[in-house]
Amino acid sequence: MGSEEEKMDGEEGAAGGGGGGTDVGERRSGSGHSAQKIVWRNVVLMTALHLGAVYSLSLVPQAQSLTWLWAYICFLITALGVTAGAHRLWSHRSYKAKLPLRMFLAAANSMAFQNDIYEWSRDHRVHHKYSETNADPHNATRGFFFSHVGWLFVRKHPDVAEKGKKLDVSDLLADPVVVFQRKYYKTSVLIMCFLMPTFIPWYFWGESLWNSYFLASILRYTISLNVTWLVNSAAHMYGNKPYDKYISPRENRFVTFGALGEGFHNYHHTFPFDYSTSEFGFRLNPTTCFIDFMCWLGLASDRKRASKQMIDARKLRTGDGSA
Repeated sequence: MGSEEEKMDGEEGAAGGGGGGTDVGERRSGSGHSAQKIVWRNVVLMTALHLGAVYSLSLVPQAQSLTWLWAYICFLITALGVTAGAHRLWSHRSYKAKLPLRMFLAAANSMAFQNDIYEWSRDHRVHHKYSETNADPHNATRGFFFSHVGWLFVRKHPDVAEKGKKLDVSDLLADPVVVFQRKYYKTSVLIMCFLMPTFIPWYFWGESLWNSYFLASILRYTISLNVTWLVNSAAHMYGNKPYDKYISPRENRFVTFGALGEGFHNYHHTFPFDYSTSEFGFRLNPTTCFIDFMCWLGLASDRKRASKQMIDARKLRTGDGSA
């Protein structure tokens, strides 16, 4: 949640995306950290959310099995709104999607409640271009806690806004789906993230509104946030670097499993244009499977891929020899 200074409107990205590869020269700019003001509203709201999620666990035994299944389905939709939507489609433009698919992904992105598509994609591109500098919204060199959630508790470093203004985001503003979602973001979040997940179990199979709200909304939302944040934290600190040993992002299978294929992070930062974010295609990558299925249905096209020759050459030149 909240990549804006004083908003709880979501967090930056699921997997460090951007309009291109990491610029090493830019990455090394600026190492000092200026004092940052704590945004206490975010601290209070995030604490309350996580306490609510802990309480939600006590409700699991008394909830109907259909409610558990529904909460998981909502988690998958939430994840796709970030991984296939804000990340691979809008941030990286790694494939093209027709209007019906873009509308679905925008709705799913509102269910994720991690900032609107425009803000998410803009900050994600900043993250890629200026990775591990003060201009990186969740600079991993500042430690696990900061890159995971702490960056939401303070105002943005001035470099984030300054560098962000220099990026070309005209493609985002040219998409009417992105513009519409941004205009009605608060309403769409209320409906998609909270009302619909709560209403469906109550209306269709008689689950209590209390159980529905805490399991399909609060618990599901909190888990999805933390899974996304692990890409910013764990996948920048733990794992191997078979493609580029000179950058921070790493391959992390645990994150890959939870984030629907977003944990192949060393690959992703090396080849950010690749729609699969991995050289292994659909293996351990449900998001890739989803995009491939959408292409089969005719709703997506023009998937961009790094060639095997390109990948092998990069491994030999800059990899750590682990793969």
